[in-house]
Amino acid sequence: MKLTKATNYALHTMMFLAVNPPNDHIGVAKLAERQAVSTTYLSKILTKLVKSGMVESVSGANGGYKLKPGWENISILDVIKAIEGLTPIFDYCHSHNPDCLIQKAIESAEEKLLDELNQTRIVDLANKMNKTSR
Repeated sequence: MKLTKATNYALHTMMFLAVNPPNDHIGVAKLAERQAVSTTYLSKILTKLVKSGMVESVSGANGGYKLKPGWENISILDVIKAIEGLTPIFDYCHSHNPDCLIQKAIESAEEKLLDELNQTRIVDLANKMNKTSR
């Protein structure tokens, strides 16, 4: 699993939305400005987050983006999947013995990484951020 800049922007966007008052919408321009990225690029990322069901978009003068109800259950892994999909870290070589110890070690490490990312929720990070910014 290789994480691109798009995933980095998506994760930070989710954090910005998480620490924002729940009924306020944030415009793409403000989100893009906070991350020093183009609005066009961030709009494409936000489209993926909307399609994944994590974020809602509202048009109009008071429009923008906000997290959908139930967002407290969203993990870092959920965001990664929405932007990148999920491919194995290790490129499995089928010519190796299925009992290959190297492959088993990497698969085990990958499983632990994915578990950790799945257990780390955006809400937990947002709460930590709120505590440190007081």
